Amino acid sequence: MTQEAPRTAGEMLARAREFLLRKGTAEPRLEAELLVAHSLRLSRLQLFLRLDQPVVEAEVARARDLLVRRGQHEPVAYITGTREFYGRSFRVASAVLVPRPETELLIDLARERAKAQRCAARVADIGTGSGCIAITLALELAGSKVTAVDLSAAALEIARANAAALCASVEFVEGDGPESISSRAPFELLVSNPPYIAPQERASLAPDVREHEPALALFTPSGDPDHWLRRLCAAARTLLAPGGTLLVELGHRQSERALAVAREHGLEARAHKDFGGIERVLEARASPAPLSQTVVRDAT
Repeated sequence: MTQEAPRTAGEMLARAREFLLRKGTAEPRLEAELLVAHSLRLSRLQLFLRLDQPVVEAEVARARDLLVRRGQHEPVAYITGTREFYGRSFRVASAVLVPRPETELLIDLARERAKAQRCAARVADIGTGSGCIAITLALELAGSKVTAVDLSAAALEIARANAAALCASVEFVEGDGPESISSRAPFELLVSNPPYIAPQERASLAPDVREHEPALALFTPSGDPDHWLRRLCAAARTLLAPGGTLLVELGHRQSERALAVAREHGLEARAHKDFGGIERVLEARASPAPLSQTVVRDAT
């Protein structure tokens, strides 16, 4: 017997939770709320205030399509087309990585280092993707001049749209790595969330990541897991102004190798832990000045 269609937003939400729970998605309750709210053109808060609101056949069909996509492990951010990062909404699509909360530590550290410079920061973001790092720093660091580079034209199109939507002044450059912006040096800050997953680890990734996020932004060259670390550390010697700082997001269990690579290139270095206790960000500089203590964010 065919199940009767949901009559209200509340019934639709309950069905969505049950469906995603059966599909084994990561956070079925939260994901159901986000997708049902999106299908009804509501925020999550509006959804909870309108659980008794009647729904029409077109809205039910729209929600069903979104839920089927999530049941096939497409990331919620790609389905809704947006993801929040550092309190702002960014457009995302399959051409760019989904911004993640742990990357916000890089922003915190960049803000602290820029403040220590006591001047308007010149910032370069290598492998900008959606532009979330570059745009956030442009908005958070008053008077800063931010340059962002990416090899993917499709990613840069999304980044430019995000900068326009958020009224951020960022120069975007299509190019392969730090060498493509050498003519714009020196910078006080060089930041990057580069590929750090070895191709042989692909099978261990969640299907959301493995099957949907761009391989170009995920995987290092085969047999060379520290490829981007070496390029960034080498570039830091020529791209950074005196006393400037390199900040690089790291993968799980990468920090010891990252510190060794930085020191091989004559940089003083340390690693900073995220809220999960993982050494998530490499900080390095050529200056003999001692590196300051780890930034601790208010978890509330």
